[in-house]
Amino acid sequence: MKQNVSQHLKDLGLIVVGSFIMAIAYALFIAPSSIVPGGVYGLSIIINHLSKGIWESAPNGLLIGAVALCFNIPLFFLAARQLGRFSAYKTAITFVLIAFFTDLITQFSGGKPLVEDEPLLSSFYGGAILGFSVYLIFLAQSTCAGTDTLARVLARKMNVKLSSLIIIIDSIIVLLGLITFGDWRVPLYSWITIFVYGKVVDILQPTNPHKSVFIISDRPTELRDMLVKKGIRGTLLHGRGMYQGLEREVIFIITERKHLPALKRDVLGLDPRAFITTADASNDTTPELI
Repeated sequence: MKQNVSQHLKDLGLIVVGSFIMAIAYALFIAPSSIVPGGVYGLSIIINHLSKGIWESAPNGLLIGAVALCFNIPLFFLAARQLGRFSAYKTAITFVLIAFFTDLITQFSGGKPLVEDEPLLSSFYGGAILGFSVYLIFLAQSTCAGTDTLARVLARKMNVKLSSLIIIIDSIIVLLGLITFGDWRVPLYSWITIFVYGKVVDILQPTNPHKSVFIISDRPTELRDMLVKKGIRGTLLHGRGMYQGLEREVIFIITERKHLPALKRDVLGLDPRAFITTADASNDTTPELI
């Protein structure tokens, strides 16, 4: 129990720090330089620009964080069942904190970039800071919600690769930025930000994001029912022990690395004697040339 509380406090600390650092990227580098890095915040930056001067109460446009929150809440509920209980509440805390910190920092900075008249530097540093903040949030087994959540849902319904859908959605938002700002430099700087962000995440988190998990337990039926109830899919493999020749059922699951700790806690909570082994997972569908 004490270990669980300690882990939750550690995760919460990572979420707060990661959310604050991400807000710095949006409020001091990306948004003030009219960079549209795809995703919910890219769309929010566009709406902020379009709403400037429309309402007397918001002469500088609708608050970016508040607009992002309006998008993230329905996207969160769309995928809440797939996240699991622990990851869901962490995700909710994360996107609320990012929105709050983004608007707070923007108010203090007056909406000015940290480095004025240097959009190239802003795109580079903004992407690097985003990548580092996402890494901290992933360490806490949390996510930022956003358009990747929508992509996950569409990928399952349309039988399309998740990575392809994310690229398509983010590219559409970047092109909307071009139309909104009417400046060809906007998509160029935006793609630099996206590229740097992806590279930083790859460097900090070099392992494969998916894991294959084999679970051997004396209570396979109960484990199966528990996992199915949580929305986790897998395969039952029939095996035989080499020493005693006893029949066993092995549960095989592919899961994201960030969900692995929660999966282990659930399995060991039901069967403390369960044997769990993991390995990097990949889906290589490219045919070999003979």
